[in-house]
Amino acid sequence: MAKVNKFVYWTPRILGILFILFLAIFSLDVFEGNYGFWETILALFIHNIPALILLILLIISWKHELVGAITFILAGLLYITWLLLNPKLEWYMLFWALQIAGPAFFIGILFFIGWKQKRKNKKSLRKLNKKY
Repeated sequence: MAKVNKFVYWTPRILGILFILFLAIFSLDVFEGNYGFWETILALFIHNIPALILLILLIISWKHELVGAITFILAGLLYITWLLLNPKLEWYMLFWALQIAGPAFFIGILFFIGWKQKRKNKKSLRKLNKKY
């Protein structure tokens, strides 16, 4: 296995976990409603579908960094698209894009850097093996 800088390896994974937890916090607003037990469970599940999808893809990204790069960059783009298509868009909502899509882009870029670094190291190892 090709070696990758520890910072580049661990940072997107840890930030990915924190980002998913950050998204999951938004689902806690279901407790403000007057729902029954099962309605609350269903509402929590529905609110956490994006976080659950990102969690599954983060688990896959743990070994395949390119999946993480595509996933988080695409998640940021999807959020910005969803925000811009909102008919009630206000100017201050653009700051939400910085708070949600910004970290997603950053995590995706770090996964991409890790993938490139791993790929470069594999090529170097192949060249070294051919030499000897």
